[in-house]
Amino acid sequence: MSYAAYKMMHPPTGIENCASGFITQCSADFVPQIPTIQPDELESDWPSTRSIGPVPNLVVSAANVLEVYVVRVQDDGSRDSKASTEIKRGGLMAGVSGASLELVCDYRLHGNVETMAILSIGGGDGGRRRDSIILTFEDAKIAALEFDDSIHGLRTSSMHCFEGPEWFHLKRGRESFARGPLVKVDPQGRCGGVLVYGLQMIILKAAQAGAGLVGDDEAFGSEGAISARIESSYIINLRDLDMKHVKDFIFLHGYIEPVMVILQEREITWAGRVSWKHHTCRLSALSISTSLKQHPLIWSAVNLPHDAYKLLAVPSPIGGVLVICANTIHYHSQSASCILALNNYAVPVDSSQEMPRASFNVELDAANATWLSSDVAMLSTKTGELLLLMLVYDGRVVKRLDLSKSKASVLTSGITTVGNSFFFLGSFLGDSLLVQFTYGMGSSMLSSGLKEEVGDIEGDAPTAKRLRRSPSDVFQDLVNGEELSLYGSTPSNAESSQKTFSFAVRDSLINIGPLKDFSYGLRINADPNAVGIAKQSNYELVCCSGHGKNGALCVLQQSIRPETITEVELPGCKGMWTVYHKSTRSHNPDSSKIASEDDEYHAYLIISLEARTMVLETADLLGEVTESVDYYVQGSTIAAGNLFGRRRVVQVYGRGARILDGAFMTQDLSFGASNSDSTTGSDSSTVASVSIADPYVLLRMTDGSIQLLVGDTSTCTVSVSIPPVFDSSKKPVSACTLYHDKGPEPWLRKASTDAWLSTGIGEAIDGSDNSPHDQGDIYCVVCYESGDLEIFDVPNFSSVFSVEKMSGKNNLIDTIMRKDSAEEGRKVNTQNMNVVELAMQRWSGQHSRPFLFAILSDGTILCYHAYLFEGQETASRIDSSGQNSVNLSSISASRLRNLRFVRVSLDTYAREENSTGNYYNKRITIFKNVGGHQGLFLSGSRPTWFMVFRERLRVHPQFGLAELYLPFRTAWSSLCHHSLCDGSIVAFTVLHNVNCNHGLIYVTSQGLLKICQLPSATSYDNYWPVQKIPLKGTPHQVTYFAEKNLYPLIVSVPVLKPLSHVLSSLVDQEAGHQIEHDNVSSDDTYTVDEFEVRILEPEKSGAPWQTRATIPMQNLENALTVRVVTLFNTTTKENETLLAIGTAYLQGEDVAGRGRVLLFSVGRNTDNNPQNLISEVYSKELKGAISALASLQGHLLIASGPKIILHKWNGTELNGVAFFDVPPLYVVSLNTVKNFILLGDIHKSIYFLSWKEQGAQLNLLAKDFGALDCLATEFLIDGSTLSLMVSDEQKNIQVFYYAPKMSESWKGQKLLSRAEFHVGSRVSKFLRLQMLPTTDTLGSDKTNRFALLFGTLDGSMGCIAPLDELTFRRLQSLQKKLVDAVSHVAGLNPRSFRQFRANGKAHKPGPDSIVDCELLCHYEMLALEEQLEIAHQIGTTRQQILSNLNDLSLGTSFL
Repeated sequence: MSYAAYKMMHPPTGIENCASGFITQCSADFVPQIPTIQPDELESDWPSTRSIGPVPNLVVSAANVLEVYVVRVQDDGSRDSKASTEIKRGGLMAGVSGASLELVCDYRLHGNVETMAILSIGGGDGGRRRDSIILTFEDAKIAALEFDDSIHGLRTSSMHCFEGPEWFHLKRGRESFARGPLVKVDPQGRCGGVLVYGLQMIILKAAQAGAGLVGDDEAFGSEGAISARIESSYIINLRDLDMKHVKDFIFLHGYIEPVMVILQEREITWAGRVSWKHHTCRLSALSISTSLKQHPLIWSAVNLPHDAYKLLAVPSPIGGVLVICANTIHYHSQSASCILALNNYAVPVDSSQEMPRASFNVELDAANATWLSSDVAMLSTKTGELLLLMLVYDGRVVKRLDLSKSKASVLTSGITTVGNSFFFLGSFLGDSLLVQFTYGMGSSMLSSGLKEEVGDIEGDAPTAKRLRRSPSDVFQDLVNGEELSLYGSTPSNAESSQKTFSFAVRDSLINIGPLKDFSYGLRINADPNAVGIAKQSNYELVCCSGHGKNGALCVLQQSIRPETITEVELPGCKGMWTVYHKSTRSHNPDSSKIASEDDEYHAYLIISLEARTMVLETADLLGEVTESVDYYVQGSTIAAGNLFGRRRVVQVYGRGARILDGAFMTQDLSFGASNSDSTTGSDSSTVASVSIADPYVLLRMTDGSIQLLVGDTSTCTVSVSIPPVFDSSKKPVSACTLYHDKGPEPWLRKASTDAWLSTGIGEAIDGSDNSPHDQGDIYCVVCYESGDLEIFDVPNFSSVFSVEKMSGKNNLIDTIMRKDSAEEGRKVNTQNMNVVELAMQRWSGQHSRPFLFAILSDGTILCYHAYLFEGQETASRIDSSGQNSVNLSSISASRLRNLRFVRVSLDTYAREENSTGNYYNKRITIFKNVGGHQGLFLSGSRPTWFMVFRERLRVHPQFGLAELYLPFRTAWSSLCHHSLCDGSIVAFTVLHNVNCNHGLIYVTSQGLLKICQLPSATSYDNYWPVQKIPLKGTPHQVTYFAEKNLYPLIVSVPVLKPLSHVLSSLVDQEAGHQIEHDNVSSDDTYTVDEFEVRILEPEKSGAPWQTRATIPMQNLENALTVRVVTLFNTTTKENETLLAIGTAYLQGEDVAGRGRVLLFSVGRNTDNNPQNLISEVYSKELKGAISALASLQGHLLIASGPKIILHKWNGTELNGVAFFDVPPLYVVSLNTVKNFILLGDIHKSIYFLSWKEQGAQLNLLAKDFGALDCLATEFLIDGSTLSLMVSDEQKNIQVFYYAPKMSESWKGQKLLSRAEFHVGSRVSKFLRLQMLPTTDTLGSDKTNRFALLFGTLDGSMGCIAPLDELTFRRLQSLQKKLVDAVSHVAGLNPRSFRQFRANGKAHKPGPDSIVDCELLCHYEMLALEEQLEIAHQIGTTRQQILSNLNDLSLGTSFL
């Protein structure tokens, strides 16, 4: 492998930072919600005035992914009859029936977000300005981002960089720092502070309102939604203020000038010196004057514990700061201070002092905190418990601190309050949660507090039951029958009532990190007959993820494989449709019928073959009724669907259409010469494509003309009309579709500036306003062969939106609105790039916006998401655009001038290369409900699901790709007879009937019709479909036992043990020392991890995963590795497959380390007795920890402490045959290929050894002489070359090779570097998988080519795939161009991000021979002209580049 590509296949999901602020709208934009509690219900004893106020956005970051969400609250108003019938997750609370997160925008940055803060604007101007996001990146980069409505995304408002030669003096000679930059912001938004390089404080001065950059304010439209900005920055050197070790800092509330409190440690202490030196921290409060650049000290506090680590600013009106330590909590302000001890380890400064204690013991190291109200903070501990800390105060003086337990929850990495009723628990180790909270005032907290102490915040039985009752019951429960007083009139809560809190989980974001290990095993519905590429879709990844009680097994698949219910052979299918039929459908259905419309069963399935049409009834069984119905069955059907509120079926065929009522025809139409003024040659034109939107049917003929069938709802008949727009203009249409803007408030009406249109009163839209289906408007979207896009309203066909040269633009803006419509740019030859298919759809959801899909003739798919932007309309601009023939006033009235579209990236989708000339096969099928999901299905040779979750598209391919293998087609047809590798899918439709609930039907190109359902246990709202199996413990390592289809897995569960018991087991038994137990009290407990190996069996036919057997470890014994090994039994002379476990005893630093190696045989699992499944065949204790195991040519290789030993197996015991004293410290990974061994050491990089059978010796071939903290290693095989891959603690990967002939290898002692790359995540495991042959590799010698799939600790998956030199050079020159051609979010440079990070150690840079697909995927998102221009500059074609990228994503579609 001389050249390779790095490809991120599953972006990170472990959330590291979260914050909330008004990013996409200002707080004044919210309509105040009237509380829905009736005044007579509980008017005196419930603070019903507390409504859910403005809800800010939620911003989260996971490694290099930044996402902005908006919280959508469904209030339980009776306005929406549909919403009130179904109560969402978490039940009903405070008049809210549900809340969900909806994605606004997401970015993959070229840099990992270290810390994040929200620069708010303060209360000055009535909430008209918006907040900005401040991000910091490694070493000292700061970027401020604001939301730009015009592009519906973030743009960079300022960048501050303190790196490079002119800032070297800030480091003061140091190279590595304990942490990256830390940013905090003044609560009033006057300034921000960033702590970099340990002791340099950068002050960011915020721009005052109205003092923004000149000329920028006008661009923001008349409302003046200006975001907070940073005006300038300067540096304070904290060394000059005599500070040494800064731990944290924060800005306080309630001061006239910004006040920063810094927590620092004057003299460092450590655990061994705590008894002498324990109160080493102090607080310093500096008043920051940004104009004078002065920072006087205004107050300070000394003698804080050495384990203080976090500051929390107390909100107004109290003010002051909380200092959180591991064993105490301190409150300090300028005038008062108080303290709360949390456990027995809390030490007072002097022994005379008596400290108030909490009512229970807790340790607060690694806690996160946020404020629920101005005097209640919520802390989340390292065990995932939520604690409520209440400040009891009088005026502005805090009297004491009260701590109480609340729910248990996820282990958090960050926590933020979102508005006044929600908080978000961001988690790196588990799923993140959005929780709604409400509080009442109770004279004591016990009654509800005790009830809530038990149980998890995630639907435990008591709360779930409590919240499922009617709303008044819930309130009764919260009130608990006690007299509640409202807020007292004095600003004092010292003696008044306590607050009782209730929580309801509203939404969660899936996280599959941290991926500690994974293995590659067969799926449940794997297909034994599959060959070649289709084999890959037989596999799934089983990953160890999470920690502690959030530990889980994640089952990941890259592609969806539906569960087949039945299949039949059906050759020659062209298309399929299912239709409804209700004869008794009333003219104006009431709301109950609409609600049940989704559950109506389909009536008929229409299948179009090459020369005929079949009709099947979809009752209990699919029975063919072709002969007994009046459908047109003599030829193939183009399309079928329902009209007139599902009372009629329309069937369109090549030369006509039929309207049917059930099985009986009510109208027959033919499109012949008679209709179109008998122009010559028109009779040869047949229907090419159809789009149905009740009551219209749009037809595009083969000659590019358009016809419209207009339905009359009163008579249920249709008539043919040719829209005058298309009759006069002879522009040929390449694709068109109808879009039905449904719902009580049609979305596109907001995009027009007409008063009568935007009010939603629809008299003027069309005359038949009393008709039952008038729930919205219908538009016609048209693409011409010139590449222009136009939207018309139906039936008037006046143009409401148009874009010139749509393909490839990132934002579609109405031509009238564009300033630059005059400049056309130089014409680039964009031959034959027409749009061949269009679809526009708005899926259900209160705030959903339409998506527009277009398929180009070369197979590219463009996806756009609509949004609204109200720019400043100046009539002059419209006049000057030179529309001479049309009356301007009429055109500007109904234009959707506020409508814009933003391009959505689909970089996970592999394009279809060879699209044939037959465009009439429709590929997009929109589905509203398949297994509860909505989206669209793309048929063709790469069938793909596009599912819509929280307004974001999730792209999931389906199956293996049989179509590619043209040379193997003959072999395929026999093999794929009953196989699951469907390859190309020619037709797809949804089916909902008795036996198939919200399922689907599709037909493969081999002629198999399958009726399926989506697997229900899998969650699709993730980058890959995932199924999480909770373990209630930390998983450490997993391996796959292929013969029995079992997964052995190391799990550790924390167990509380008496401290005396733990201490006595830490002594060396032989020496016989005794520990004095005088200072250990009897009730002290200590948490110890107990290890076990569980043998799990994957689910079969819907049953859950089951633990077949467990192997417990001894006391204080940790299982470190579990592997399935194949050993050659020297007695019986045959191979045995055994399960090998390596362990270590952890008994503290006074006892010599030792470990055990255990071998188990896995027997036949005939009876379900777990004891018979596994049996121990061997166990042996060795010196040193057994940290890694591998089988090497029938021998067992054991890494035991500082040496590796090779053992032979004779059926009863292991005998050492060779050893080598190599790892200097500790083996983290061991890989073998043939007789080669690759070994990674925890600090001393990698060693490459070989084993020689004759002479029985292990030889060191070469090693890397650098210091490297290895995390994972693996061999990479490319043809006949062998490379060694290693990942390290600094988030890099390196590729080495062994070349004894090269002079720089010191006669072969030294491994040479072949490539190095900064991944940005710690890679914990590599897996070598054979690459799939693609079109260009067939018949070449590149078949023995492997890629490495890897998993990382922040939940991302990626791969390193070898490239041949020509492709590499082409992609590398493209990458260099893209560094400048793409505007990077937050101004980050992709080249600097991918540089090897040595963290201060000496490192000679290696060759740059890995291309970054994270940057290359931006190529497809450029405008078409730029794509062609860049391809031309590097001397290649766009087609060639896309083909290379496509082959890469196909060759690595392993799952």
